[in-house]
Formats: sequence, structure tokens, C-alpha cells
Amino acid sequence: MATNSRPGRPPRSRAQTLSPGEVLARLSAGESRAARVTHTEHLPAREGTHAVWPDRIRSEVIAAIEAAGVRDPWAHQAQAAEHALDGESVVIATGTASGKSLAYLAPVLSALLDGSEAPNGRGATALYLAPTKALAADQRRAVKALAAPLGNAVRPAVYDGDTPVEEREWVRQYANLVLTNPDMLHRGILPSHPRWSSFLKALRYVVIDECHTYRGVFGSHVAQVVRRLRRLCERYGADPVFLLASATSAEPAIAASRLTGLPVREVADDASPRGELVFALWEPPLTEFHGENNAPVRRTATAETADLLTDLVLHNTRTVAFVRSRRGAELISLIAKERLADRSDRFLPRRVAAYRGGYLPEERRALEAALHSGELLGLAATTALELGIDVSGLDAVLIAGYPGTRASLWQQAGRAGRSGGGALAILIARDDPLDTYLAHHPEALFDQPVESTVLDPDNPYVLAPHLCAAAAELPLTSSDLTLFGPAAEPLLPSLEAANLLRRRGTSWYWTRRERAADLADIRGGGGNPVQIVEESTGRLLGTVDAEAAHTSVHEGAVHLHQGRSYLVRRLDLEDSAALVEEAAPPYSTTARDTTAISILSTDESVPWGAARLHFGSVEVTNQVVSFLRRKLITGEVLGETKLDLPPRTLRTRAVWWTLTEDDLDTAGLTPEILPGALHAAEHAAIGLLPLFATCDRWDIGGVSIPLHPDTLLPTVFVYDGHPGGAGFAERGFHTARAWLTATREAIASCECDAGCPSCVQSPKCGNGNEPLHKRGALRLLTTLLNAAPA
Repeated sequence: MATNSRPGRPPRSRAQTLSPGEVLARLSAGESRAARVTHTEHLPAREGTHAVWPDRIRSEVIAAIEAAGVRDPWAHQAQAAEHALDGESVVIATGTASGKSLAYLAPVLSALLDGSEAPNGRGATALYLAPTKALAADQRRAVKALAAPLGNAVRPAVYDGDTPVEEREWVRQYANLVLTNPDMLHRGILPSHPRWSSFLKALRYVVIDECHTYRGVFGSHVAQVVRRLRRLCERYGADPVFLLASATSAEPAIAASRLTGLPVREVADDASPRGELVFALWEPPLTEFHGENNAPVRRTATAETADLLTDLVLHNTRTVAFVRSRRGAELISLIAKERLADRSDRFLPRRVAAYRGGYLPEERRALEAALHSGELLGLAATTALELGIDVSGLDAVLIAGYPGTRASLWQQAGRAGRSGGGALAILIARDDPLDTYLAHHPEALFDQPVESTVLDPDNPYVLAPHLCAAAAELPLTSSDLTLFGPAAEPLLPSLEAANLLRRRGTSWYWTRRERAADLADIRGGGGNPVQIVEESTGRLLGTVDAEAAHTSVHEGAVHLHQGRSYLVRRLDLEDSAALVEEAAPPYSTTARDTTAISILSTDESVPWGAARLHFGSVEVTNQVVSFLRRKLITGEVLGETKLDLPPRTLRTRAVWWTLTEDDLDTAGLTPEILPGALHAAEHAAIGLLPLFATCDRWDIGGVSIPLHPDTLLPTVFVYDGHPGGAGFAERGFHTARAWLTATREAIASCECDAGCPSCVQSPKCGNGNEPLHKRGALRLLTTLLNAAPA
């Protein structure tokens, strides 16, 4: 581990001079724990390759960079800066801590310095977009420190929902580097573009940081927000160059071009040095408890991660534990604090905290400051800290469950060792098909390239509200339609028919009183966020997306906030509020739902022998009907409670396959076995799709029916959980052979007899994981794959 200390940080202990492998050996000491490490990957240290900055970068900027401790750039930094200076949009897709920020800041600061010397006007400006407020605030700190020798030539300012009203006018008029997020650009800046006219007229560069996070529906929305920005810049006479920074990804230039609508150059050869990384795969053990249908249950990744975080904090090893859910982050922090409180050092529990979305701004800022100062030793965080926030000095990263993509996995693992020393990363497998598969198939992680970013800017559910927003900003003309893509023109008649737009001559106008920007929720949730309010005091604890409210803050749900647990007493959908009271139940809650599906259209169909694989549009009707209470730590089911919530309807895209009588005969599937075989194959297929598409298991859903009314055949559906689709099901259709092969392998290699959460059971099954037939699913998938085209 790195041994440097920083001002304000507690001194490192001798334990931290251990190598990453020695730290892992301590964590896995003992027969029980040693068996949990299923694989260890050693990535050796790598030397860096230097270059020189392009001579068009101002000497003052190079001097400031040198004053910050960087004498020569890495080769990829110089190459990216060269493209920017040539007026070419460029994406830098290199590893974590490879200096992507400096690659785009060098040309940006040089341009701002040039502009500060202009005799009249504001001079050049730049816009920085980050997916989170925290990252924008962190970048402002970094820019201020780097640009300090340049004096008043560089005036960075954050403009987001947390910016005080009294500061906003100064930002609009005087800041020349504005740091914001796509949400504020969509709702605040673009609709008010006349007030930003001097800034937009001089806009030279647009930086899109962590652009790999713009995928699925969110990415599709951001792509249209960027097109609206480009349209307004053109009207003001500006033609900014786009500089994009991404984690390592497949075909980054293609993804960046889809995001911006522009040709983009690619810089993907990482020339930076890297310390040693030890990456372990860790599978929690089976417990003595049994779950649904008497299936064996593994210890939860949450409990296992809390144990490991506790041990690392006791060894004074600075660690971030990445958790997939807000509740998981709170729970890991809570458990670690409780276990540390039992130790002799009464100050240790104070050095552990949770970090997640939904916190109030002042809470987030305090946590970020504590992390920077070293006051915090262990942090349980959601993906907000996966991004480029500078957390230099971390020694270890724990990843509680596969984060959904290999790109995200490496981004999280790269948070450790950022000061140049060695690092330890541990992926703790959850009890589900994908994590279990990866724990025993390390080649799927370490021998495969990262995924391509999937987004679909032509999704009509995404595009339509942005056409309205564009028309409200400036009347929409025929010449604008090319910018918004080929799906734009066919949508206009329906927007006119809905009285959202009105045509006059060759232009379309927004004629309503309400704000057009409010039609699009770019985070894809839809509806107003639900406020979580403490019933006895009226205190606002936080918010949750409307889409997630039915499953996370239904009546009876357990909600965690800042290490405290609350019970939801009432969910008021009409007023978008969940009323809670503080409580300490010995269980967590999991919502259950039911789903029906109908086919609207079939776009593609491929024969697999007698069976067929299809892709097209469907309508899904979903209703949350109950919730389970699960014992903390063990996950044992304590009981089920019925709920009365309204159904929700979704029009989306799906991949599905149909089977004939011949297929059933070949597979030996009798009418008694068939429902369980289809259901088990559906669950496992949903669990494995994130290995082939940049999605999360919770971004997709599925339905299996022995006799579907539209196909009149046994049918299994897997669909995108977003209106209009997000590209995930389509990716499944085009990678079906590899996807279903991995699905079959995951089921076959599981050590259970009749099916368990590691292979065919699903945590969100509305039917209580009944019926399921593990061996029938294996025979079904084998029959399908034997007939699949090469």
C-alpha cells in the first residue's frame, strides 16, 4: 500500500505497509474464510509513457500544471489535447486515475486564458457536465487548485440545484467555466437561454465527464439534451468542441458519437502507470437457513461486506465498500458501526459512514469533506463515488455484488490505489445467478473486453418531450429535424394532434403555459419524486423516484436513512409522500409483484429449429401485490403481507422465444414440468443478461407462460423496464446464443438440487418462485441451443 501521508489525515499505521496480497491473506485467514475466495487475479504494476504538451497550450497553463506536480503529460493526455486544439471532438477512454481530467483541462484552461485577454466581451467560456452534483463540486475544487496561478483568468462555478439563488446571477454573468449536470442543463439553463446568451455565444468547449454512465434511457435523454444545447449554440453563433471522458469501454467513439450526434475521435491507449492490483472473487458461504421452497440460502453479500469492512477498518486500511442500493449502503454502515462499537477503540465507529443519493446537500458535502480529510476510514457508498471524485489514498475497495457491467466493475476497483500504490479489490458475490456464475467463471471478468455503451436517442418516448422542449426554447424548424435524428419528423403529427405543438408555416411552436422541459424526466423515473417525511415531526428525510416508490416505500416497508431505520406508515401516491416513523424492526422488506404481457408488434424473428427467437414491442402490466419480511443478516423469510396498490402499464421492447410440441418432446418436458421449466429459464436468463448488455438486473423484467394468448405457444419474454425500451432486450436478441449458453452453464454448475437464488430463484418474483423446475430448464435450454444457428 502507499505510505505517503497528507495534511489533515490520520497517520497510516504499520498495517498499511502490507502488500495487497498480504491484506487479502489476513482477511481470508482460517479454513472457513479461505474457502470463500474462489479466484485471485494479480494485475502487475505498469510503467507509464510520457510525451510533451502541444505547443499551442499556453505556457502559463503548462507552468500551473507543473506547479501541481505534473512535469510531463502521459502520451494519451497530449494526444487528446492535440485533437481538442484541432477543433475535433474527442473521447478519452482510459483507466481510472489515468489523468483524463488533465487531458481536457489543459486545452480548456488555455482557451479561457486566451479569452481573458480579449479587449471586449466576456471571452471564451466552457461548460462541464457531470452525472452527479458531487462530481461537479469535486471538479470545481480541483480546477480552482490547478488554476490558482492563473489568477482571475479562470472563474469556475458550480450551477446546480444546490446553488444559492443569490449566486446564480453572478454565475450567469461572470463565470467562464460552469460546472453542472444534465438535469440542470435540461431544466434550468436551456429553457432560460436568453439569460445565458453571453455565455453560450462564447462557448468554446463542452466537457462531458464519465460519459459511460449515460446509457439506457438516461443516456438517451442526455443525448437529446446535448442536441438541444448544440442547436442553441448554433443560433448564438458558437460551435463548441466536445471533450468526453469515459471509463474503458468497447467502441468509445461510437458511443460518444451517439451521445453527441457528432463525429468523435478516440483516444483509448492508456499510457499512465498503474500500481499492483490484487483482485479477489469472494463467495459467501451457505447458511443453515432455507428460503422459499426449502432452497439453500447463502449468507448475504451485505452481511459479508460489513464483516470485511469492519476488519479493514480495524487494520486502519482506508476502504470504500460499493453497494448497489441505498438501503444496502445504510445497512453495511450500520452493521460495521455496531461491530466496531464492541471493540476497545470507541472512536472507530465515528470513522465509518454511508454515502448515497437522497441525502440533503449539506449531508453530502460534509461526507465528501470527511473523506478528503481522512477523517473517514470506511465508507459504504452507492455508485455516486464510483465516478471521478478524487478519493486518493484508498487502500481497498469492496464491491458488494456485481455492479452490472465490467466497465463499472473496473471503475469501482480503480478507486483504490489512486495515489500510485498497490491496491486490493474484492467482489463479494450475491446469491443470484450472475454473481454465482462470475465467482466460478473468472474468465468472464478478466479475459473479456468491457461492454459497449447502449443508448437509443431515437426512442420515441424519449425524443417526443425533447422536441417539445426544443420548440419552447426556439421555434422548431424543418432544418432542425436532422439534428434530432430520423425519428423526429414522424413524431411531429402526433405532437400536433395532442396539442403539444402547433405548426405555423415551416415552424412548430410550443403553445402551452406549462414548462415544456417538465415533460421529460431525464433520469427515466417518470412522475414527481416521492418525499419521505417523518410523521411525528414533519422533517424531510429524503426522496425516492416515483417509479421506485411502489417497491421501496410501500406501507410496511423498512426505510434506512443515515444509519437509522424507519417504518413506512402510509404511502400517499396522490401527494407523492411517504410518511415514516423511526423504528428498529429485526427484518428488511422486499416487494413482490405480478406481471402480464401482450405483443404489440414483431420487428425481427429468427428460427432456431422448430423454435423461434423474436424481438419487438410489447405492453406490460405490473402490480405490486405484497412484500416479504426477511430476517437481517441471514435473509430468512419471516412472512408475507398483502398490499393494495394500483397496476402500472408499460409499453416497451422485448426479446422472446417460442417452443413447439416437437421442442417439448425433444426436451422431455411434460405438461406438469413445463411451467416450472419455463419459469426457471426465464429467471436465469434475466440474471445473466447484464453480462451481455450494459444493464442492471432491475432494469429488465420477464414473463413465462405455457400457452401465451398471442403466440398460442409456450413463450418466455425478457423486456426492458423503461417506456419505449432502452436497448437491453435488443442486445439480448443479437447475442442470444452466447447469452443463453451462459444461462444454461449457470444453472448446470450450481451445486443445489432443485433450484436456489444462485441459479433459478429471483428476489423479485411475483409468484413466490413457484413453480420452478431446474432440470427442466436445463433440458429446455439445451434443446434451444442445439438448434440455434451458428
